[in-house]
Amino acid sequence: MQIAGVIESMIRFYHKNRRDISHFLKVYAYAKTIGELEGLPPKTQEILEIAAAVHDIACPLCREKYGHADGKMQEKEGPALAAALLEEVMCPAPIAERVCWLVGHHHTYTDVDGLDHRILLEADYLVNADEGAHQEESIRAARQNFFRTEAGIRLLDSIYGAAE
Repeated sequence: MQIAGVIESMIRFYHKNRRDISHFLKVYAYAKTIGELEGLPPKTQEILEIAAAVHDIACPLCREKYGHADGKMQEKEGPALAAALLEEVMCPAPIAERVCWLVGHHHTYTDVDGLDHRILLEADYLVNADEGAHQEESIRAARQNFFRTEAGIRLLDSIYGAAE
């Protein structure tokens, strides 16, 4: 399966919502970079990249249904939407299952299950910290509390000066 097909499908899915498109593309780029720098096995890297592309698939539905796209609502609504999209692009079932699990846990910072989960959390945070104008104290706390990969920490420090 090719990640380019998933990315194209997500761009169509977001239908001109440049904010959502830009967000998922940035998370995808950070996740891809961290995964490669951490030396993930090819299958895990593929799962990570697909999950990064579809992680916020529930945002439009959540905004319509709940009036906001709270992380827990995304985790609740996202897996079914991701499963449907992945079926359309003929994603193999074992990969789709893991991707859907990651979509359902991409705001869960406890009991992190696997390096793909860890990297998705870190990549999403790198983008959310910028888009949400997180304060220096919050960024330092994230570095201390849930950043674990060497590459993710280096990126966080390089972008935000979190170690300073």
